[in-house]
Amino acid sequence: MSAIVKIENMNKHFGSLHVLKDIELSVEPGEVVVIIGASGSGKSTLIRCVNGLEEFQDGAVEVVKHQLEPYGRNQKALHEIRSEVGMVFQQFNLFPHLTVLENVALAPVKVRGQSKEAARQNARELLERVGIANQADKYPTQLSGGQQQRVAIARSLAMEPRLMLFDEPTSALDPEMIGEVLDVMRELAADGMTMMIVTHEMGFAREVAHRVIYIHEGQIVEQGKPADVFDNPQNERTQTFLARVLKH
Repeated sequence: MSAIVKIENMNKHFGSLHVLKDIELSVEPGEVVVIIGASGSGKSTLIRCVNGLEEFQDGAVEVVKHQLEPYGRNQKALHEIRSEVGMVFQQFNLFPHLTVLENVALAPVKVRGQSKEAARQNARELLERVGIANQADKYPTQLSGGQQQRVAIARSLAMEPRLMLFDEPTSALDPEMIGEVLDVMRELAADGMTMMIVTHEMGFAREVAHRVIYIHEGQIVEQGKPADVFDNPQNERTQTFLARVLKH
């Protein structure tokens, strides 16, 4: 089975700043890859390059068999990738004037041409799946942060993605709400969803990831099974980072 994501020698610059350096990475179907590293190391930029939210300057990036090109030149591939890749951000980005149900049902109707009835039925099932079916008729501002993030996950799932990207999905949440979002992500992993996750939740990474990748200053300096990376890191930079974050 071919890789869902295949990145070869990818480099990304913001002006004179070299943000990602010679990235080599593949993600297999059903694999959960968790990306860790200090703030500003390039983690979020990496997954934003996977769905074309950020342009890269050289290298090759293939996502769900579509080839992204440097500087976003292949717009057709970009459109195809975004219809098959879901993304959940730190902020929930829900439409405040639409109900929860309408937020989830919107994209399948607009992008996939699904009937409103079918989209709404599917949306109800997805809200049940993420544990907030009873909030369907409320508006985003009436929900807690954890509930809004679960709506955002359901909205991405409504497009039946082959890959889900998570960019620090719990970092904007109060501590007591983090668990409810991580529980949904655990269930997705158990169901075989292919995922790339940027997170500071190290316990969750250890539990759910098939592979953990540590990025330092735009470079992948270590990767492996969670037990290997967390318990026996080989790179000195990984050792220093984990010593610092695991103390808290």
